[in-house]
Amino acid sequence: MRANFFIFLLTIFLVGCSKKADSASESAVIITKSLRYSELDSHLEVYSGKHTIEIPRSKLPFKRTVFLNASLLGYITALHLESSVVGVSSPEYIYSSVLRSAVEKQQIQNVGNEQKYDVERILSLQPDAVFTNYLSSFESTYKMLRDNGVTVIFLDEYKESVPLDKTKYLLLFGKLFNKEKQAQTLLESVTASYNTMRSKIQDKSNMPQVLVNEMYGNHWFVPGNESQLANFIAHAGGKYIFSKLPGEQAVPLSFEQVLVESNGANVWINAGNHLSRKQMLALNPLYSKLDVFNNGRIYSITGRIKGKSNDFFESGVVRADIVLKDYIRIFHPDLVPGGQLFYLKEIK
Repeated sequence: MRANFFIFLLTIFLVGCSKKADSASESAVIITKSLRYSELDSHLEVYSGKHTIEIPRSKLPFKRTVFLNASLLGYITALHLESSVVGVSSPEYIYSSVLRSAVEKQQIQNVGNEQKYDVERILSLQPDAVFTNYLSSFESTYKMLRDNGVTVIFLDEYKESVPLDKTKYLLLFGKLFNKEKQAQTLLESVTASYNTMRSKIQDKSNMPQVLVNEMYGNHWFVPGNESQLANFIAHAGGKYIFSKLPGEQAVPLSFEQVLVESNGANVWINAGNHLSRKQMLALNPLYSKLDVFNNGRIYSITGRIKGKSNDFFESGVVRADIVLKDYIRIFHPDLVPGGQLFYLKEIK
């Protein structure tokens, strides 16, 4: 009899937990396939990839934050939230002049780099939250921060494959910083601009064949046909020469494989941070064997750089529409006459 009673209690408990989970799931605000959040009575629950982050309502909206990745600061500058940042890592990689000035004036503290974060300094800043891409090698650092009451928010926006999905992260930042209206307005503006630009190439038939990226060591990492870059190329009216590669992930290929497949390519985009073809050859003489190197057009992501910083990886994370416009201007310059490239630059 007693056993049956305990089974009954256990059943009630499990049903209650199930209903609570279902309720949270049903009320979730879905931002992308890998990012959503739910509003519960005592806290906001953020689901980012494989991570679940509980943020007490008492901490919202955030007023003191630390960022360990410059790319995530693109959302901060887009929503004019620079005054909320009290700490950053590797400030030399930050492009925003407002944030760089605040670092120089020590209004924003340098908390280390990806070799070693200064946990004591982060804790001394008493941040409401620390934002970072997740790196398993820093799990002990994240645990130390959490054990000291710091909310650590993992956002891997670089893994998104749909260009506008990275822009949609604005909605989470709007929620966390009480800027929901501004975030929604900006998202709608970027989305409308992106779709307008994309519609320009629907009837375009003369699609250039496109090579991407460059060699690192002995490999040329080529993204699959469902990757963000492959989607940008398709939306901009280009023909991606590695469109047969499945998935979102980059595949390491040898130079010989790229040499064969790139025969016929007449445009090469995202060719690193190089400023000249001479510089490219100094790094890798093999490039001289590529037909596109000798006879095609090459573009690097050096349109907006300051020292080690590159705005392509900062504001470009939010402004998918401007990135798309650059690619359309490269592939079909007749569709966007006048003006200049913004994030990209032709290599002579």
